[in-house]
Amino acid sequence: MHELAITRSIVAIVAEQAAGRRVLRVTLEIGELSAVMPEAIRFCFDVVAADSALAGAALDIVAVPGRARCEECGAEIAIAGPVARCPCGSRRLERLAGEELNIKSMELEAA
Repeated sequence: MHELAITRSIVAIVAEQAAGRRVLRVTLEIGELSAVMPEAIRFCFDVVAADSALAGAALDIVAVPGRARCEECGAEIAIAGPVARCPCGSRRLERLAGEELNIKSMELEAA
């Protein structure tokens, strides 16, 4: 389960950026093509955050749908998996979105 290691990294990064302030909320963007399971991140978050500035923080996860541009016809299309085909028939797709794993924002307790 690589999500545990990912969650540990997220908590460490956010705690470092919080510089000792209590974290109230963390918002993540997780691409639907990223091979990261949002529910596994959610499951690990409370356990990993327990003894840190993130203890009790809310976790919001925003799913980022897969999108690609066809290198043949230039169409921008939604894709649901790593192998996709443009309506024109081409499989030559440049992925534009859906592989990200970003810490979008964090909300801190007032100083």
